[in-house]
Amino acid sequence: MKLTIDIDCTPQEARQFLGFPDVEGLNEMVIAEMTKRAQAEMDTLADPEKYFARMANVTGKSMEAMQAMMLGAMSGTKPE
Repeated sequence: MKLTIDIDCTPQEARQFLGFPDVEGLNEMVIAEMTKRAQAEMDTLADPEKYFARMANVTGKSMEAMQAMMLGAMSGTKPE
């Protein structure tokens, strides 16, 4: 015996029925903040030199250390 039930409802109605929280406002806030940050950093993201310089500052390592790490990752060895 096979039983099929089709329920016609909106995603919001389904969340309410199942007791899930409405996170639409939180999602919109997160997307807006991510968009704002991406737009503010667009010049850094488009320029590899600026990107890696920032990554080196974040990790506290020099550009040479970052290059050694990338080389090690590509060759499968650990940097010293």
